[in-house]
Amino acid sequence: MTTKVALVGGTGKLGTIIGSVIAELEGFEVGRVLTSTSDLTEVADADLVIDASTPQVSIDVVRTAVEHGRNVLVATSGWSAERIALVRPLVEAAGTGAVFIPNFSLGSVLGSALAAAAAPYFGSAEIVEAHRDTKVDSPSGTAIRTAELIAAARAAQGPVSAPHADQRARGQQVGSVPIHSLRRPGVIAKQEVILSGPGESLSFTHDTTDPALAYAPGIRLAVPYAASATGVVVGLEHMLDIGLRS
Repeated sequence: MTTKVALVGGTGKLGTIIGSVIAELEGFEVGRVLTSTSDLTEVADADLVIDASTPQVSIDVVRTAVEHGRNVLVATSGWSAERIALVRPLVEAAGTGAVFIPNFSLGSVLGSALAAAAAPYFGSAEIVEAHRDTKVDSPSGTAIRTAELIAAARAAQGPVSAPHADQRARGQQVGSVPIHSLRRPGVIAKQEVILSGPGESLSFTHDTTDPALAYAPGIRLAVPYAASATGVVVGLEHMLDIGLRS
């Protein structure tokens, strides 16, 4: 039996990559390709909705999918824990599944997991992330997710040290972690997590050089998972056995 997918934002950069992977994925096919301005009720004809639209449209895609009893895989950036909390009751009430993937790159997921595992041993943590100048949201979804993981890992220790955080140049805090966003031409996606303690620092850097190659393995994992998921799931790490404990 073939699972028919409605791909919202399927003509964009990420949507095109997702569509190409699904074309080679056994048991799945893209039945509808929608843009950010399409009539979203068209997703009702699909078995699975995949959202690769824009941060402004994404929440409407999720709500429409849930209202029609469809599982949804969210690849759009800009979903913080607070924003996900808005749709969690809808997903649970409908008995469907909503899977949010801040980054499909296996290296990015591993880098964030390593940073979270190390975070309890360092009093300071900051994130510097860079994307191309056409990216409309800041901080990136990956940086937000990384900061949330660091904050969760440090629940027993409390917030990280972030002096002078009231100054705009100190970045935007997520879970007490300052995030500094760069938007410039000539870069695809790069993130560095810097952990500091007395007399030392530890950095984790991930650099995406070819999105199609970097995201394909994660997409292959996430699409079948999302088709049968129940409830809200955040992060590709749930599809991997990383073997790390913070």
